[in-house]
Amino acid sequence: MVKQYLEKIKKDNKKINAILQVNPNLEKELKVNGHHKGVPRKSKILLGAKTIAVKANINVKGLNASCGSKTLENYKAPYDATVVKKIKDAGGVIVGMANMDEFACGGSGETSAFGVTQNPVVPGLVPGGSSSGSVAAVAAGFCDMALGSDTGGSIRNPASHCGVVGLKPTYGSVSRYGLIDLSMSLDQIGPIAKTVSDVELLFNVIKGKDEKDSISSLPHSRPHSKIVSASPPSLPKDSLAKSLAPPKSKSLTIGVLDLQGLKYDERIQKLVDEKITQVAKKKGWKIKNVKLNYLDLGVETYYSLVYVEFFSATRKFDGRRYGKKIEDVAGPEVLRRTLGGSEISKAEHSGRYYYQALKAKKLIAQEFEKAFKQVDVIVCPTVPRLPHKIGEKISIEEMYSYDALTAPANLAGICAMSVPAGRISEVPTLNSSHPKSETQGVPIGLQIMGDKFQEDKLFNVGKEVEKI
Repeated sequence: MVKQYLEKIKKDNKKINAILQVNPNLEKELKVNGHHKGVPRKSKILLGAKTIAVKANINVKGLNASCGSKTLENYKAPYDATVVKKIKDAGGVIVGMANMDEFACGGSGETSAFGVTQNPVVPGLVPGGSSSGSVAAVAAGFCDMALGSDTGGSIRNPASHCGVVGLKPTYGSVSRYGLIDLSMSLDQIGPIAKTVSDVELLFNVIKGKDEKDSISSLPHSRPHSKIVSASPPSLPKDSLAKSLAPPKSKSLTIGVLDLQGLKYDERIQKLVDEKITQVAKKKGWKIKNVKLNYLDLGVETYYSLVYVEFFSATRKFDGRRYGKKIEDVAGPEVLRRTLGGSEISKAEHSGRYYYQALKAKKLIAQEFEKAFKQVDVIVCPTVPRLPHKIGEKISIEEMYSYDALTAPANLAGICAMSVPAGRISEVPTLNSSHPKSETQGVPIGLQIMGDKFQEDKLFNVGKEVEKI
């Protein structure tokens, strides 16, 4: 199977530009992990030689963690991130490094220094970002799964546009050791795949507390042996089976998010409403309207935090220790954020903008806490608008609005997942090389949000959405 993926990458990656670097150590890793030509040995291995693409801001030893930037284009990772080590220990195969918006600054997949990533489902439209390459690689059939990072929607946004499943786990549930982050208080590594079950599988491999990451949390931890089998020695067989079993079906209350006051495409909302109504009717679940105060502050709060934290994080890219000086080679979106962060951080402001954003962040988190006392999950569109054409000039406000419905989950530190809800057949007029395709349509994502460490509820609801 690995060979088939490599052939697919060789054939189609030039036009999609999802993979920046194919793993040159692939054959060696297959032998080390107990595989021969991608076929696992008889002993059961959790990932069973599934191939995984890794976003280029996550360290994979020996591969280039470029962050989609000329700043780090020659930076070869000296170690494996914790999530990568867990994947290798579980029998997974790293197929290569995936393209991304430069330093994760972007929501469209257009800002990479190594070229735009194409939407494999609707060529000519943006795939979404910043985990553009990871999602496009899954959608194009270059790999089984992928790792991305999500600061304000960077996994869920492209998952919606490309018709795949993407999870932003609870803040702290997955180690970020080895991640070159955009925003320390918001970033989370998460899985991407074509099905909810595969996303759940990869999440179960990478989750858990890590002593190398001080913010990682104990819930969901499970020991990983060198080869993760059906019954690791640290857990009794019946205990492991119980922990892996899906939660028992019960009558859930689904909260439908009230979007009053926000700008959104009514066609997207209609599709999401129809899908969740069908699921609720089939399962006998209750539906309840949910109104969250301060939701309209999400984008402004999010970017105030991101600008300051990104500026602070990039001070190490000074061209002295490694890489090039970021201000000398970075693109306009990276410069916009570093300059913005520099201004907000100036001494005369005494940090008041940042601290005001932290207050708003807390208010948004409190609104979710109250809501989850009444409902099990909250659903809404993943992205409030259709993806634009590659190269189309849209305003900064329009670009940032892609995050309007995803950023609140990061601000609250909760878990959220995008699952395909269907397609809107009215495709925007594309350029002549990519004609309009009424039958194909633009994929639309349904976002399911759950309280902290309630990923199992997301998987439960997501699987039911898949069946409709």
